Amino acid sequence: MSLKIGILAAGITPDALLTEFGSYADMVKRMFTQGGHSFDYATFDVRDDHFPASATECDAWLVTGSKANVYQDLPWMRRLKSLILEVYDADLPMIGICFGHQIIAEAFGGSVGKYSQGWGVGLHRYELTPDAKGFDPGMDGFTLSAMHQDQVLVKPEKATVLAQSEFCPFAALQYDNRILSVQAHPEFDVGFETRLVHHLRGQSVPESNADKALEQLTAPAASTDSVAVADRMAAFLLRT
Repeated sequence: MSLKIGILAAGITPDALLTEFGSYADMVKRMFTQGGHSFDYATFDVRDDHFPASATECDAWLVTGSKANVYQDLPWMRRLKSLILEVYDADLPMIGICFGHQIIAEAFGGSVGKYSQGWGVGLHRYELTPDAKGFDPGMDGFTLSAMHQDQVLVKPEKATVLAQSEFCPFAALQYDNRILSVQAHPEFDVGFETRLVHHLRGQSVPESNADKALEQLTAPAASTDSVAVADRMAAFLLRT
């Protein structure tokens, strides 16, 4: 029987890019498929207050990114935090990406806010810590697409740091063998990230940050380690 993953969609792709690239939930599914992983899915638009009936409705869970800020503390966010804790208590595996990474940290007593050094945009490199297990033995880090101004500023006591950078000290966190979360976006390929940066340039993302990111993204060797990170996430969800 295939693993059923409940995607807790906290946000959606900008309208201008939605038709071409699909939703964040679609990108998550595509990320796993490209890595050769076959799962069943149920998507819950939690930002519209569409929640599962219980934490055990699916075998595993994934919280997506969002343009929302965790510290807005909206009713659906409070409900999502409660569900995260219920999933943890039910001993079911969960993945968090970007906003998902942040709201999981808040649920466990961490703190999230705007980073003093501004936006993380484009391709970012993160180094694995000695506590990182289950990645390819040859990996000492990974490169992923980033798109965030907020990040985890205070790590929850329960969380172990798996990956870090000077810009993002808490880039990947693990909570026992139950929750794995990353600040960056393994589901964003270089093509989507490039279009997203163009779309947000001069709006939410300052032009200087966007232009620096676009230099990276349009370089001939521009690539990410999304498949390797997706493999680790799949193994974590399957507990293999």
